[in-house]
Amino acid sequence: MSGLPYVEIIPKSGACIASNNVVERRGRIRWMVREHGHGPADNGWRVFSAIDTSEYLSRAENMQVVAFNQLCALEPALIGIYDLPVGSDLQVVDDGQRIRIVETQTGRELAEDELYVPGNPPRDWGPATPHPAR
Repeated sequence: MSGLPYVEIIPKSGACIASNNVVERRGRIRWMVREHGHGPADNGWRVFSAIDTSEYLSRAENMQVVAFNQLCALEPALIGIYDLPVGSDLQVVDDGQRIRIVETQTGRELAEDELYVPGNPPRDWGPATPHPAR
């Protein structure tokens, strides 16, 4: 990821897929969706920017694999979503006062005790628990 050093915030957090608008910092991170990973290092997170359109996202060349830690360095709010289950559909909301993570479908803000804290073991969500290579 150009211009961002790699810092291991979450050990062995794997890689994810992000839009080029995120990686090239043309648009702020806005949406995050977690699906089952497609390989041993894929943690399943898909990260999109506030300026991404459906048309833009429909073209594979507008997406790339990036280390999850590099995105956390770009938007620290992502640290808290690391171990949320497959099926999570979230967005970053910045109201000018603070940055919150909310569920896209309901608008419900995630409480602090629902967010991952580095150093703690990832939570077990049963079959919805992703297992990137460790």
